[in-house]
Amino acid sequence: MVNPIKFGTDGWRGIIAEDYTFANVRICAQAVADYLRAQGLAERALVVGYDTRFASEDFAAAVAEVAAGNNIQTFICEKPTPTPTISYGILAKKAGGAVIITASHNPARWNGLKYKPDYAGSASPEIVAELESRITFIQNSGQLKQVPLAEARERGLVQSVDLAAPYLRHLGEMVDLETLRQAGLKIVADAMYGAGSGYFPTLLQGGKTQTHEIHGERNPLFPGIQPEPIAQNLTELGATIRRLGADVGLATDGDSDRLGIVDENGVYIDQLHVFPLLALYLLEVRHRRGAIIKSMTTSRMLYKLGQLYQSPVYDTPVGFKYIGPKMISENALIGGEESGGYGFQGHIPERDGILAGLYFLDLMVNLGKRPSELVDYLHRQVGQHHYDRLDLSFPPQEREAMSQRIMKNSPSRLVDTPVVEMDTSDGFRFLLADEAWLYIRFSGTEPILRIYAEAESSSKVEKLLAEGRKLVGL
Repeated sequence: MVNPIKFGTDGWRGIIAEDYTFANVRICAQAVADYLRAQGLAERALVVGYDTRFASEDFAAAVAEVAAGNNIQTFICEKPTPTPTISYGILAKKAGGAVIITASHNPARWNGLKYKPDYAGSASPEIVAELESRITFIQNSGQLKQVPLAEARERGLVQSVDLAAPYLRHLGEMVDLETLRQAGLKIVADAMYGAGSGYFPTLLQGGKTQTHEIHGERNPLFPGIQPEPIAQNLTELGATIRRLGADVGLATDGDSDRLGIVDENGVYIDQLHVFPLLALYLLEVRHRRGAIIKSMTTSRMLYKLGQLYQSPVYDTPVGFKYIGPKMISENALIGGEESGGYGFQGHIPERDGILAGLYFLDLMVNLGKRPSELVDYLHRQVGQHHYDRLDLSFPPQEREAMSQRIMKNSPSRLVDTPVVEMDTSDGFRFLLADEAWLYIRFSGTEPILRIYAEAESSSKVEKLLAEGRKLVGL
């Protein structure tokens, strides 16, 4: 029996050489080629990019060979490239879509494949369903076309490109880079051995601002870290900030579509504060108004900001495959999720950790505040909010039993506070009478159960997480 290839919240991911193989990558590429043909997009070319993981460029070459076999013009990146740069490349090249070889923030033994449609965002659930259907057909029929890469290049079907230049020009239109260069900030950028290496130093060079980069070399093992910009992976970033006396740390994940912030004291600022701060930047500093799109795992501070600045706030399930289309339909000001991914109006309906980092710096400069002071400023407007998350591995075969256990034992109170609402549309979210919440959700990209909590105190967050863990029996 053929193992099904299923896309998660953003693309398909698997363990290299186990289920993530050249054969399976070619099957996915053929499904993309068939989809482009069916949508009348095959004449507009395909962009193919990749990150710094093991053999990513070879898997990207396999995609290009299949595209060429289907007579689709392909622009393939000549070096590891951030996902937002590749996504913007769809617009720059007027392409029909892009395939990106990346497993984003997953551990080193994983790789993955993302498909980005012609609107340069994450594939919608409808597009994902069509791709999966085509993948199943190809797995069963064996109908796959390919041309050796050298021959495809000779025929002009595959062309190497560097997509950085149009992307960097566009960022210069989104934010005043010269002001940031002359601000005199001392910044530490953590590329986490990923595709975003060199981007912040390049963007911010030439003035009084200093940018020191760590983990800027390519190392597919991601030694000592997992390339996800959360607290436990950013200890060296915090130590470097303290050693250099820096003002802020900016960390991007393996493919640079997520951002992590570490303050001037080397303390991590969680994602549920970074998202409202970026919204506050657009609302207060840039004086812009528009919808705010948030995944269900992000902070309720955004509702309060929406009320203060007369901007509507919409909830979606987790994943930019939901957030992106909603951003498009609402012409949203900002969209974001708990994982540290944020998208912005006037850019692409897609996560961009690099632009998010520039916006955070601009917020610091315009308000004249260091990161810890920005958090205090936010709390003065919306009240105290604290957050944390547990990531728990589990045997995949136990998933259904765990879900049933949560449903059967759903509480009416948590930490002595009544549960006023339970939402099961994407996991299990319990909203409490004091607006604290507990959320239990299975990851869409790896065998991880995540338990999230937000409350008015860190002690209550800890108690909520402990009760959530009891509910699932882990």
